[in-house]
Amino acid sequence: MSRIDILAFGEPLAELAEVERGGARVFLPGVGGDASNAAVAAARQGASTAFFTALGDDAFGRDILAMWDHEGIDRSRVILRDGGDTGVYFITYGTSGHVFTYRRAGSAASLVTPAELPLDLIAGARVLHVSGISQAISPSCRDAVLAAIRQARASGVAVSYDTNLRLRLWPLDEARAAIHEAVALADIALPGLDDARLLTGETTPDAIVDFYLQLGSRIVALTLGREGALIATPTERCLNASRPVDAVDATGAGDAFDGAFLAEWTRHADPFRAGAYANAAAALSTLKHGAIPAIPTRAEVEAFMGA
Repeated sequence: MSRIDILAFGEPLAELAEVERGGARVFLPGVGGDASNAAVAAARQGASTAFFTALGDDAFGRDILAMWDHEGIDRSRVILRDGGDTGVYFITYGTSGHVFTYRRAGSAASLVTPAELPLDLIAGARVLHVSGISQAISPSCRDAVLAAIRQARASGVAVSYDTNLRLRLWPLDEARAAIHEAVALADIALPGLDDARLLTGETTPDAIVDFYLQLGSRIVALTLGREGALIATPTERCLNASRPVDAVDATGAGDAFDGAFLAEWTRHADPFRAGAYANAAAALSTLKHGAIPAIPTRAEVEAFMGA
């Protein structure tokens, strides 16, 4: 079996997104979850990708498995819990934009323990990708993420970590301690500006990337929304300005950035080229509604960059 480029570990969720049809409000089904979105983005850029989690043996879980199969993502080690539930979230829209409502407490994914980790799959990947959400959903999952990171480091596998702060899942002080512990063990830190300001207490992009570099990450890719992304290593940094697009929905743009960045980085190990590529992918992902339907392919990103 050839080596997997990227193994993502987290909680996929069934998605029900509000739309208006004929004057009525209806909810269309889909799939979400930050790590899963990133895995799809990586796969669409041509990276060999796998996912580990637990799902309920239910209709939502089977839909998620079918989506991964369609995207060419290896899900052979996913746990199906008989009698367990797959988490669900709803997207509604108000005057200030989209609103997320979750039904995920006690989900199959949140019950993952360190003993259930596929240690051989982790050791055989080139990159392990996890996030703060993966740690926030339960104490056992928090421990499992750290155990996965340590297995990756012991096996010479690069670790990618998106801070992805969700204060509805845990208080800031608890989140800050757990996220900083994980980032200190990560090779690639993928924070967003708003979250990073809360987590670090810093306000400027340069101070934030300095903070994460000092924690121990060797690459920091700080997303800045409409301002692009600041990519930094201990010796160099570069601001990739965003390209103007007529954005309609930014849902999942950060996940698209993550997956595209990692897929491109595994091709040539240049974080600055990867940052420019991921910036373009994230911009394209805002042109459609929904997270997964909006994720572009490599051909689309390359055409956009060459335009």
